[in-house]
Amino acid sequence: MAESATARRDALVERLFGATVGAFDLVGVYVGAKLGLYRVLAEGGALTSAELARAAMINERYAREWLEQQASTRILEAERVGDEWRFALPAAHEEPLLDEDSLNFVAPFAQFLLGCVRPIDSLLDAYRAGGGVPYGEYGADLYQAQAAFTRPMFVQLLAQEWLPALSDVDARLRADPPARVADLACGGGVSSVAIAKGYPKVMVDGIDLDAPSVEQAHAYLAGSGVEDRVEFHLRDAADPQLHGRYDLVTIFEAVHDMSYPVAVLEAARKLLSDGGCVIVGDELTAEAFGSGNDDLERLYYGFSILHCLPVGMIGADAAGTGTVMRADTLERYAREAGFGEVEVAPIENDFWRFYVLRP
Repeated sequence: MAESATARRDALVERLFGATVGAFDLVGVYVGAKLGLYRVLAEGGALTSAELARAAMINERYAREWLEQQASTRILEAERVGDEWRFALPAAHEEPLLDEDSLNFVAPFAQFLLGCVRPIDSLLDAYRAGGGVPYGEYGADLYQAQAAFTRPMFVQLLAQEWLPALSDVDARLRADPPARVADLACGGGVSSVAIAKGYPKVMVDGIDLDAPSVEQAHAYLAGSGVEDRVEFHLRDAADPQLHGRYDLVTIFEAVHDMSYPVAVLEAARKLLSDGGCVIVGDELTAEAFGSGNDDLERLYYGFSILHCLPVGMIGADAAGTGTVMRADTLERYAREAGFGEVEVAPIENDFWRFYVLRP
């Protein structure tokens, strides 16, 4: 029997109420992460609001309200001891909220949410008039969240599983003469450093056009142990001086954001030396709209309507790809950029699909 209109109405009301509670949970996590409150609780044990306020150097009244909210949503545990309430971060919650290298680190989702909605007035204007929203209007939260979310995958998987799955690429990165790698749209630099750490011979150039991201990359490089083999550049990859210099070019989670992806892929192709290839890592989307209406697809569309589509609509005749870039779209871009071979790499990941492009 078909679901009644009343049941569908009530289900939507219930769902959006739950989504509102969840959104407030994320903003609460954002406050706790930005102010270092989870770290203080992890190190200090069960604390009163006054103790948390002193240790984190925040106002006690705000500390009390945040602690109670976090306990009410069961992120923290609360226990009444005498006349006082004490609040603690469960040990099981430390990894998701504090371990920046863990694949279970979810705190960046809160920062993503705030970053995506920050330029809401400009976003609404773009919806009405067309055009896009410049990347810089999203502020530090967006690029910091991007780096924080991808960091565990780069640290734990990039040189350990992803690149080794491509035997010819892996062999070249281990061989002599030392290979040169260009990591385009390198963002916070974690991928560049991870490649250098995983392959002790290679030289890596991280290249990006966003100055704050390159500054963040330089900070991440300091003390990494690979400072002599990794450099970061605020530079256009289309610079003819770079042509033919690289055995491998990587572009991770960036093509769908670009206003002119074909031009970028063409520039990447020109960077290659003989026998080189381009590896693109981008969202693991369904093959077509309507064939994968799961939570992952919903997540991608959420990013797309708020951030990825708007930044990809900047400029005349912009591609406007959006987060939900299908495999056939990437292949079309690559063919138009002059690549003769385009294949999906045999790399499994819950979030990304990988493509190998060869001239």
